Amino acid sequence: MENASSPSPPQKPTTLLTFPKALATSSSKIKHVIVDFAIKAKSIGVDDPRRIVHSLKVALAITLVSMVYYLQPLYNGMGDAGMWAILTVVVVFEYTVGATLCKGMNRGLATLLAGALGIGAESFASLFGTTAKPILLGCLVFVLVGAATFSRFIPNIKRRYDYGVLIFILTFSLVSVSGYRVERIIELAHKRLSTILFGGATCIIISMCVCPVWAGEDLHQLIAENLEKLANFLEGFGGEYFRITEGDKPSLASYKSVLNSKATEESLANFAWWEVGHGKFLFRHPWKQYLMIGALTRQCAYHIEALNGYLDRKTEAPSEFQKTIKEPCMKMSSEVGKAMKELGLSIKLMMHPSGSASAMHMESCKKAKEELNTILQTVMVGEHDISETIPVIAVTSILVDIINRVETISEAIEELAKQAQFKKSKNTKLDKKEKPNFLNDGGPPDPANGGKNRESVAITVASLNKG
Repeated sequence: MENASSPSPPQKPTTLLTFPKALATSSSKIKHVIVDFAIKAKSIGVDDPRRIVHSLKVALAITLVSMVYYLQPLYNGMGDAGMWAILTVVVVFEYTVGATLCKGMNRGLATLLAGALGIGAESFASLFGTTAKPILLGCLVFVLVGAATFSRFIPNIKRRYDYGVLIFILTFSLVSVSGYRVERIIELAHKRLSTILFGGATCIIISMCVCPVWAGEDLHQLIAENLEKLANFLEGFGGEYFRITEGDKPSLASYKSVLNSKATEESLANFAWWEVGHGKFLFRHPWKQYLMIGALTRQCAYHIEALNGYLDRKTEAPSEFQKTIKEPCMKMSSEVGKAMKELGLSIKLMMHPSGSASAMHMESCKKAKEELNTILQTVMVGEHDISETIPVIAVTSILVDIINRVETISEAIEELAKQAQFKKSKNTKLDKKEKPNFLNDGGPPDPANGGKNRESVAITVASLNKG
């Protein structure tokens, strides 16, 4: 019996004869890794070209602040403290304008406040003599650093000023501790503050002026796209569930990204709060309302996740009970999907949703729901197999819940439209009491014809969307 603990046979050493083959294998693997990396890098750039532009913007900012070292006049004024400008660009420059403003403002204000308190603490401790000075400085550092660290647990400070608190702790500790050994503490603090403000200002100016990426616009587009993803699933659900058509699998699965969009939405809304008014997004834009719509959309996505579970059930053909309620269920699913698509389009175009096609689709949903209720009252459910009827009734119940959720989403979008002052869609219907309907009354009165109406001409406009 072969011993399990026996050592494996030794590998053949590389000789002059096998070296070319090993070298060719290694070079092939390296080439494969490089090609895969190039393909991934290209896909990232093609997916969002703004990432390439952002990389160039960061490189430009680093190059500009490096002039502090390259140009002698600037170096004479700032000295070795110019390295803080480069460090500031590295840690402050972010992808969106809001994120850059958030970090830049936090770093600048925290550095200013901490520097002033550090100089004040060093001056105050000097009043008590050289013996008590280090003890008093240690007490001040302990109290302020402890209070600043505790403030990071406060939700509002954690959400918007967490980075600033960290910089405050770092700067105050450096200034107060280094001030004990450095004589010209005010000059040191002035140079560091000047270089940090220089680096932060460079980041903010380049981020806002060179191909800016606004967090608010990204949040706006994300909410609209999430609604469209849910709409695509609902429009294709009926045909897939009743085995009428083969649905588009990627389109039906795109809703899954909505389930995990909370962190992204909250981050974008936080950064959008820092941004200045731009384009259609004015100052004090209601970003919190976007978070409310996003939360309602995720609740709807959870219901769709439950519906998707019934698509995975492998049945050969629809049951008789499914065929009975097929028409109203398909209509409910299709119409509520179209309504969600219209709501997403109204957000994307910043148009008021009231009076739009979404209302008509919701009315069709309600009619289909009433029709389904009538069918369920007339059909004897007990005559069918319970293992077939219960899943179908569960699907219809989920569809009804989705319709109710979409109505809530519509109300939230209407509130957003009021707060953000969306444009109202033009209503071409005229009030008959205020203006006569010339098409129905035979046209405007003709003075040459004794004040009688002109003969009306019927015009038929072919729909371009047919076929």
